[in-house]
Amino acid sequence: MKKYQPIPVDTSITPIPEYLQDLTEKLAENVHENWAKKRLEEGWRYGPVRNDAKQETPCLVPYQELPESEREYDRNTALETIRMILKLGYHIVPNNE
Repeated sequence: MKKYQPIPVDTSITPIPEYLQDLTEKLAENVHENWAKKRLEEGWRYGPVRNDAKQETPCLVPYQELPESEREYDRNTALETIRMILKLGYHIVPNNE
């Protein structure tokens, strides 16, 4: 079996315009909400420490109540998504209605 070697697209020099900073946080929160929804559907519940056998995790709380390290993980997912969209040549334009 061939060993898997991840080769993500390098987005490290792709700048994110200032006007997309709020979008980054909204995406990060939505990443968490989707993760939490899936965990709850799978039978997970809140617990003070992560316990895979009991399906408990302390991260089943609203995004604002997560430890900063967990919010940072979600932010990185959001940032990489935005950077990839921009690197591929798409433009993100806010709807000013």
